[in-house]
Amino acid sequence: PQRFEPEATAGDVATQLATRFDARHYRLDLRRAPMLQLVHARDEAQDRWVAILLFHHMALDHTALEVVQHEMQAHLMGEAAQLAEAVPYRNYVAQARLGMSEQEHEVFFRQMLGEIEEPTLPFGLAQVQGDGRGIEEVTVAVDDAVGRGLRSQARRLGVSAASLIHLAWARVMALACGQEHVVFGTVLMGRMQGGDGADRALGMFINTLPICVSVGEQSVDEAVKATHARLTGMLAHEHASLALAQRCSGVAAPTPLFSALLNYRHSATQVTEALLSAWSGMQMLSSEERTNYPLTMNVDDLGDGFSLTALVESRIGAQRICDYLQVALRSLFEALEQAPQTPVQSLPVLPQAERRQLLETWNASSATYPHDALIHGQVEACAAARPDALAVRFEDRSLTYGELNARANQVAHHLLSLGIRPDDRVAICVERGLDMIVGLLGILKSGAGYVPLDPAYPAERLAFMLQDSAPVAVLTQAATRQCLADVTVPVIDLDRAEWPEASLGNPQVAGLDSSHLAYVI
Repeated sequence: PQRFEPEATAGDVATQLATRFDARHYRLDLRRAPMLQLVHARDEAQDRWVAILLFHHMALDHTALEVVQHEMQAHLMGEAAQLAEAVPYRNYVAQARLGMSEQEHEVFFRQMLGEIEEPTLPFGLAQVQGDGRGIEEVTVAVDDAVGRGLRSQARRLGVSAASLIHLAWARVMALACGQEHVVFGTVLMGRMQGGDGADRALGMFINTLPICVSVGEQSVDEAVKATHARLTGMLAHEHASLALAQRCSGVAAPTPLFSALLNYRHSATQVTEALLSAWSGMQMLSSEERTNYPLTMNVDDLGDGFSLTALVESRIGAQRICDYLQVALRSLFEALEQAPQTPVQSLPVLPQAERRQLLETWNASSATYPHDALIHGQVEACAAARPDALAVRFEDRSLTYGELNARANQVAHHLLSLGIRPDDRVAICVERGLDMIVGLLGILKSGAGYVPLDPAYPAERLAFMLQDSAPVAVLTQAATRQCLADVTVPVIDLDRAEWPEASLGNPQVAGLDSSHLAYVI
């Protein structure tokens, strides 16, 4: 134990203690034992002692913490002599090393992940080696009726409640990253194959491994059973390494295979007279966890109900993620109960308040716009009325409406000089930035329809799109020119083109209106 001396003028002692040892800036030294540290302080103002228990997962996981609490309780009740002998961690190490071979692990994960070529990065969160800063934590209880309903449906289908939770989380992940086959980390206890006494040992047992769940056209009944089969199959591989599992996918390191975790844990506590007596006069003030992953959902199975704790980057919002999972759990329960053939991909996730905000509040506008106004015509009007107003910004560069319109005019006049006419097609293969907006607007001003070619596409796909769309010209940049091979139509390099001074004025294309190709696609 370590004594902490609070400052008499710095306010509440418990707050001082929590602030001083906040995991956002305080770290246990992993090079030195122990990985468990108790810091205590005297709170004279409230006539009490306060303490904070710091530990790393290398020493304790959720189960091990319960073991420590049980041993503390035994000492408090004078029953320490009845405690079983401590189980050495080396027993578990031997069991894990003598268990299933790497080849067997590899067969399992290749079968599950072999066709996964795109990482699952919800909300674009890709940093999986963070330091816990900026992580927001929120805990909410699952509605009791939904919790009971989920357990009832799990019994009907002969699966675990954890399988339903995993499927609901997969549905949230699918919408957060726009994928049908999602991969996220699931935290395994590591004690199922740990040998005798593994449930009483301290040390690093938990293991995070990827699970792939399909959230597509299959019915919710079928999806629950498939998820359950995958989870039960993983139990035999709970000691496999994450590095091995990632190598079995089509996502090459250092790109992470996933950036979100689901930690389902059994946290039911039986309150007895002995328990109340042992801890009389003591209370838990708060608890916090930190992780290097940017999005973690802890689901505590409390025996009767469930509790959700989200640890999420604050710009996304922990409460928001809890709300998503709450809606997904309710919609999954209702579908299983009332319409088990419902496609899992149709399960709602957005709360009503956010759905209303997206569809109604943010779409509410008192402004009226002409239905047949052309986009480039509206830009030209803004350029005439407010030439110095900011039109577009990318990173540290920007263009006013006057500058944007003038540069787009140069592109349009050049295209018109090549013989471009309304309903022709012009391909554009540029990186995201100001030139992309200039190029798109210039194409529209010429009357043509644009064919977007993403430089990140495989060469074969770009070649097919060029052949299939048959553009009469292609806009590129120096950085993207090499993406286009064997192009037989004029190629305009936006980085190197030299435009005549006369091309700054608005082009006039006879007969161009909202019925042409560029405005109906």
